[in-house]
Amino acid sequence: MQNKEPYVSVIIPCYNEEKNLERGVLDEVNQYITGQDYAWEVIIVNDESTDNSRSLIENFVKNTADFSLCDIPHGGKPAAVWAGIQEAKGEIVLFTDMDQSTPIHELGKLLPWYEEGFDVVIGSRGTAREGFSIVRQIGSIVFRTFRRLFLLHDVSDTQCGFKSCRREAAQSVFPNLQFFKQENKPGGWKVSAYDVELLYLFERCGYSMKEVEVEWQNRDESNTKDQAGHLSRYFTESIEMAKEVLRVKLNQIMGLYDRHSTEQTTNP
Repeated sequence: MQNKEPYVSVIIPCYNEEKNLERGVLDEVNQYITGQDYAWEVIIVNDESTDNSRSLIENFVKNTADFSLCDIPHGGKPAAVWAGIQEAKGEIVLFTDMDQSTPIHELGKLLPWYEEGFDVVIGSRGTAREGFSIVRQIGSIVFRTFRRLFLLHDVSDTQCGFKSCRREAAQSVFPNLQFFKQENKPGGWKVSAYDVELLYLFERCGYSMKEVEVEWQNRDESNTKDQAGHLSRYFTESIEMAKEVLRVKLNQIMGLYDRHSTEQTTNP
């Protein structure tokens, strides 16, 4: 057990990740993070999984120091990440997916940029994405071009599930996501394009942001997201992301973000 406050809090949301857990993703995280020379913690947020995920996580954290399990009512990925942020004690928080498509060791590429004064450092999958079908690669280029016409002109990849920021920045921005203002609770797994609004709010509030290319390979073995088939799911995701971009742009035009942005400091 570490005796000092963590420098890094790793937050891993979980909804029906039994297949990924069974292949040892938490062992991978533990093996890397225990070799670092800074204090850390890992917070796994169970988003009311309906498979055996919670039991697997519970058994792991019982026998592994500085790993903890946080349970929340099912609320979707943004709710799980926000719950982890509220539990976190680290100066830096990292959000990473359970499937570890971007492996935890890529954190070593992000942390040095905080010494340069950045507030938000995010991973980018680049253009060569192993495990992406041709359809998805083309779709990614189309979405990136479309999104840059409206928002985040200097960000290449908004959807990479490997993002970090100073904890104070996360605490300031997350509660203002439109996701938390919706009346209807999500049921089952639902694609969420909250990343676009999150990064837009970071930018609008004056937080300095750095994008770093990271290793990425599709390693997701969960079957939670496959109910409608890969192609159908892809089109559903694309529509949701396009709607998110347009919604954020409309909110910007209507001035809905103005009050929040003026309440922030540029260098917390």
